[in-house]
Amino acid sequence: MARPRRRIPQRLILDSGAVIALARGEKRARAFLTRAVELGIEVEVPVVVVAETLRGSRRDAPVYRVIKAVGEVPETLEVHGRTAGRLLGVTRSSKTVDALVVAQAVEAGGAYILTGDAGDLERLAALHSEVRIQPLSALKQS
Repeated sequence: MARPRRRIPQRLILDSGAVIALARGEKRARAFLTRAVELGIEVEVPVVVVAETLRGSRRDAPVYRVIKAVGEVPETLEVHGRTAGRLLGVTRSSKTVDALVVAQAVEAGGAYILTGDAGDLERLAALHSEVRIQPLSALKQS
């Protein structure tokens, strides 16, 4: 019997590590983002990631360029907070920013999350097969 094919998420969410990697011009992150755009996958930066990566100084310029290039910083809604709270409760985690990123993916019906630090995100997303964590470290260096 053939295994059912898993639906490919049509959304890519960048966490703080991915935004920082892109701001630094890291090839792995750029290649993954380029491929997502080529495939027509919608790319988002959660508002909580914006807060985590900007500090109100000139050093923010590369991060602003990434956010502008992505173009989508969706609203964070109460449902995201409720979902993040459930994820934190189930996993007994205190990683609120990570939980909000995963919650955004869950509430979108699934997404890839590009990350520099997959451990906490994988734990938070473990019960949601529609959320796929893509660590930058697992991408082929070119």
